[in-house]
Amino acid sequence: MSRGAPVVLVTPVVILAPVPGRAVDLTAVPDPTFAQAIVGPGAAIDPPRGMIDAIAPIGGRLLKVFPHAYVIVSPDGIGVLVHLGIDTVELRGEGFTLRAKQGDQVAAGDVIVSWDAAAVAAGGRDPIVPVIILERTPHDITLADTVTAGADLAAGDLFLTVTS
Repeated sequence: MSRGAPVVLVTPVVILAPVPGRAVDLTAVPDPTFAQAIVGPGAAIDPPRGMIDAIAPIGGRLLKVFPHAYVIVSPDGIGVLVHLGIDTVELRGEGFTLRAKQGDQVAAGDVIVSWDAAAVAAGGRDPIVPVIILERTPHDITLADTVTAGADLAAGDLFLTVTS
């Protein structure tokens, strides 16, 4: 396999909802970089307004951790970006509390960041949470069988499936 080539999966990989809320099609995210899948394919969750624990959607290593976003890479090479709100990098960590650090090994369901979605919304930013599968195409992922756009999710519910 060449360096940087996507790993071929033997079985589908399940991605959990990192936050509670309503499932949203990626094209409805109010940021063209996410909506046009420039970063990668995925879906989003519109969270309730309040304090939220954002969890690891897969087990693996925390490749990158910022207050507003994190990337986890699974042992089989699947990378998942969880971005907590739109333009939240501008908050410089205000309203976010890191619960894990870069390089940590995490299990699916471990809390990575606690954040205040109500404060993000009150500050004029959209707290929607894009969940992006890195280095994959839209044909490689699907919403979990039990999820449709508009479905209510709890953190830890089945959310996406990566098939190749």
